[in-house]
Amino acid sequence: MSATGTSTGHVVVVGAGVAGLAAAHRLLDRGARVTVLEASDRVGGKLLPGEIAGVPVDLGAESMLARRPEAVALARAVGLGGRLQPPATATASIWTRGALRPMPKGHVMGVPGTASALAGVLSAEGLARIARDADLPRTEIGEDVAVGEFVAARLGREVVDRLVEPLLGGVYAGDAYRISMRSAVPQLFQAARTHRSLTEAVRDIQAKAAANQQTGPVFMGIEGGVGSLPRAVAASVEARGGEIRTRAAVSGLRREPAGGWRVTVGDLVLHADAVVVAVPAPVAAALLAAESPEAAAELRTVEYASMALITLAYRRSGTALPDGSGFLVPPVDGRTIKASTFASQKWGWIADEDPDVTVLRTSVGRHGETAILERSDAELVDVSRHDLEAATGLDTTPLETRVTRWTDGLPQYPVGHHARVARIREHVGKLPGLAVCGAPYDGVGIPACIASAYAAVDQIGGDASAARELTANPVQSLHGGAGE
Repeated sequence: MSATGTSTGHVVVVGAGVAGLAAAHRLLDRGARVTVLEASDRVGGKLLPGEIAGVPVDLGAESMLARRPEAVALARAVGLGGRLQPPATATASIWTRGALRPMPKGHVMGVPGTASALAGVLSAEGLARIARDADLPRTEIGEDVAVGEFVAARLGREVVDRLVEPLLGGVYAGDAYRISMRSAVPQLFQAARTHRSLTEAVRDIQAKAAANQQTGPVFMGIEGGVGSLPRAVAASVEARGGEIRTRAAVSGLRREPAGGWRVTVGDLVLHADAVVVAVPAPVAAALLAAESPEAAAELRTVEYASMALITLAYRRSGTALPDGSGFLVPPVDGRTIKASTFASQKWGWIADEDPDVTVLRTSVGRHGETAILERSDAELVDVSRHDLEAATGLDTTPLETRVTRWTDGLPQYPVGHHARVARIREHVGKLPGLAVCGAPYDGVGIPACIASAYAAVDQIGGDASAARELTANPVQSLHGGAGE
């Protein structure tokens, strides 16, 4: 590819998750010839459409952040604009201290701007601790800090344990006391560096959002499920001459002596002018080991969390649920599930598909938790039903259940993640015609993965400044989670 971003060269994209497919789509826009190689038997990665009790549902990520442009724009570009739908209800709860309580408004990833509306969620001591933030001396932030560590120092551990942890857990299935604030909540990281108090920083973020008229839906879904997005992108790629091969695991990636790349798939060898690697970190590490051992070593340090989604379908008659889209669960309360989505109440298209069926889903599993995921599918259904009954009173027998396991599904972003990503890109950048993208780098949500893909395309096209802009802008780096 040339510095103008146009090319008739051959680009191989390794991986057909949403990042790889978005890269392929953008490469075709730039005039490249594209081959996408996917090791599994399907496209889509963590976006997985499915069905329960005759109703189509998502068995992976179920929404995408709408206040970033990439995912919504890509959906429209591949013909899904008419199927974009915001949630039918955005009212969520938090199941804590023995009751479902309204999720407080006016927060940034659980970090409140004031102590108002937090009674019941926090103790009187916890509420008083928030009020002390304004009197504390400013906390200097270095290159990075753990979200939980910083918030606990300013507002107390209760805010972290009962608000921040369940929200971050839905995105990363991780530990708030390890997760990087710079990488996971970049807006808050930037604001906290320039404000004396944390609550003041949160209020400033909210004021700027209001001034920018960010009043539309925060999240967006797609009628039929966001799992339909990668299929639509794949169809668009193939309709425009791109090739997508499934069951095509890449076993070798080497530079050609005369330039370009040699890509080995079983007994087949492909020759490419450039390669975009859009696979999980361990797979990327194996592929890059020969040509960039330094990048491979960094990629091998990326940790992953596993989780499972339990989808349950009930007969609507006799199934009474609280209002709203569902609830989050603080780990500190000792429950098994970490969230539940009332899918039929959250997404109008699910309710319309079969008015006689109610669909719910729960999620289990966080980073470092292995025992819960060693249980059988039947046991995971049982513990989900137990917690659902305790939270909502739902005690009827489901019509059908499905358990979807995402082993090593979510990369973790510990303190220093941004520096690790910079080192990886520095090493990869020394190899002409090679770029990496996807969830291990700039965000695990759908728009962030798409932005990462576009940055990779810009990099191999010679536009490194555009690539840096896409991945470094703290507002653009916000992402919606693949979990609940």
